[in-house]
Amino acid sequence: MDVNAIINFILNPLVNLSYFFQDNVLKALLPPGSDGFWLVGLIMNLAVVVVIFVYLLVNTLYMTLTERKVIGRMQDRYGPNRVGPFGLIQPFADMIKMLIKEDIVPAGADYWAHLFAAVLVPFPGLLAFAVIPFGKGMQGVDLNIGVLYIIALSGFTTVSMLMAGWGSRNKYAVLGGFRTAAQMVGYEVPLVLAAIPAIMLSGSMALNVIVEDQSWGTHSPAWWTFSFLIRLACFVVFFISGVAMAKRAPFDIPEADSEIVAGFYIEYSGLKFGMFFLSEYFGLMTVATLATTLFLGGWQGPFVDTIPILSVFYFLFKVYALFFVFMWFRATLPRLRIDQLMAFSWKRLLPIALALILVTGVGIVVLQEMGWA
Repeated sequence: MDVNAIINFILNPLVNLSYFFQDNVLKALLPPGSDGFWLVGLIMNLAVVVVIFVYLLVNTLYMTLTERKVIGRMQDRYGPNRVGPFGLIQPFADMIKMLIKEDIVPAGADYWAHLFAAVLVPFPGLLAFAVIPFGKGMQGVDLNIGVLYIIALSGFTTVSMLMAGWGSRNKYAVLGGFRTAAQMVGYEVPLVLAAIPAIMLSGSMALNVIVEDQSWGTHSPAWWTFSFLIRLACFVVFFISGVAMAKRAPFDIPEADSEIVAGFYIEYSGLKFGMFFLSEYFGLMTVATLATTLFLGGWQGPFVDTIPILSVFYFLFKVYALFFVFMWFRATLPRLRIDQLMAFSWKRLLPIALALILVTGVGIVVLQEMGWA
């Protein structure tokens, strides 16, 4: 047995798995002399879709459990601890309860708008992961406009939530839908502007290029220091805007239970409500992964060149650290008023984001002129 071959297979699992499948499985199934590489590509792409989808579902289940336990700890109480050891089966109990609940549609609701809002709402968050580089060489599609692609998808979530509020024919739902539209537009502007300096520094909208550009040694120390400081400032603006776009505390105005009961999904139950729940956590995951990719070095870390599988662990560590901050915000910060929320976006975050673009442009020109690029 070749020990080096086994080590190489473990360190580069996706690439080697495709070659193994082509050399050992397809040769037995296809006629002699036929090229099955296209079939390998198709099967591997389908496998990647299935793996990402299952990962996101399981991640959502256990992020709910983790969040309840972390918030319970912060608030000096127990989280779920009855169903299974340490409450580990609680997410599955919640899922089963949600699936068997009756689907109730209000008599005056627009049936098709009410239905399709729930069906469509999780897909933008799911489709975004097609271009996220989870590790070195581990990316579904390496689009050269990856950042633009993810930002474009975020608009579909707003439309779905507006459909949910309008289709429910409920005044609280309509208010929640319009609040969602105002908030998503208000915070999407500074979020997009905060991403522009990262694109300017890397000279590309391809996410893998942006990640690789953040490694030490790709530029001079002066450029790297300038890039680090700019990315850090942009990260703060981007992350705050992302929390607001995900409708998380303290920006959970669209579903403020003390004012409009449950907002745009007040008339949803059972599986349809579960789709909105999935959408929230898909959105959180999108914000965390995109922030990690643009500003925190993505999968970069020690020894990723020699042990590529480490890149996945570095990436997920950074993502879940941001998830912890989401939970921390929810446990400690009070909800903002709608006027405070909108003023903070247009009067604070937007000018800061514009200033960062200006500083980045000037800094790039100065460093290039001095030969420090």
